[in-house]
Amino acid sequence: MSDAFAGSLYVVATPIGNLEDLSPRAARVLGDVALVAAEDTRHTARLLRHLGIMPAMLSLHEHNEATRVEQLDARLAVGEDVALVSDAGTPLISDPGFVLVRELRARGRRIVPVPGACALVAALSAAGLPTDRFLFSGFLPAKGGARRARLEALAERDETLVFYESPHRIRATLADLAVTFGERRLVLARELTKAFETFLDGSAEALLARMAQDPDQARGEFVIMVAGAAPRSADAASVIAADALLTAMLAEGVGVKQAAAVAARTLGGAKKAWYAKAQALKDGHGD
Repeated sequence: MSDAFAGSLYVVATPIGNLEDLSPRAARVLGDVALVAAEDTRHTARLLRHLGIMPAMLSLHEHNEATRVEQLDARLAVGEDVALVSDAGTPLISDPGFVLVRELRARGRRIVPVPGACALVAALSAAGLPTDRFLFSGFLPAKGGARRARLEALAERDETLVFYESPHRIRATLADLAVTFGERRLVLARELTKAFETFLDGSAEALLARMAQDPDQARGEFVIMVAGAAPRSADAASVIAADALLTAMLAEGVGVKQAAAVAARTLGGAKKAWYAKAQALKDGHGD
């Protein structure tokens, strides 16, 4: 049970570039708390100096987050309020903070969101891609093989796909996107809310060509947004359903002849054609 006299952890969004995006509420909270847990205290100190405040700070990043839980919980237990910030944007969104929030919530501590800037939302709001459904996949793996495997696993998703990427991997990632997604539309948001904010629109190959012409377009932090896959045709969906049915029956030990009979009775079509399909799947070379 939570302690009525315990302090609160405020999860505070900070600007991703333009300092004017810090809300008055966030500025007030940062000035009122006893402690600010920051991903990089040097980075956050610049923001706090801009605000004319200097609360006590403590580093909290991916390498020490688990070990900070007890320390911060002790501060909350004696009634102190703590603010959690990342270097830019909303904490926990591809930034540290999940472990801390999970553990403190499990202990009944009060967790208070102070919303504000988020690169993911800012990019989607101006991209012109569907936003009724989207899949945010954070940063893709750094190694090429793992990155391509992740992209291939997402290739058939029909919602807008969103990734973060760093400048030193953006070209390699676009090259993998070109192979996996072909001519599908991409929107690349760069340096959001900063002086050189840019949105590039086109296929992955076209965006690579743009960077080859203007290397400055490969600088900064990126949000990559990819149009969802086109809906499958009814025929394609039927083929997948048929394969799934036959594969499931064969896996359960149903014979090829019997599986073909069930498929023909359930889905229609000639039993002979289903027999050939089931036999091909059993032999491991169905198509």
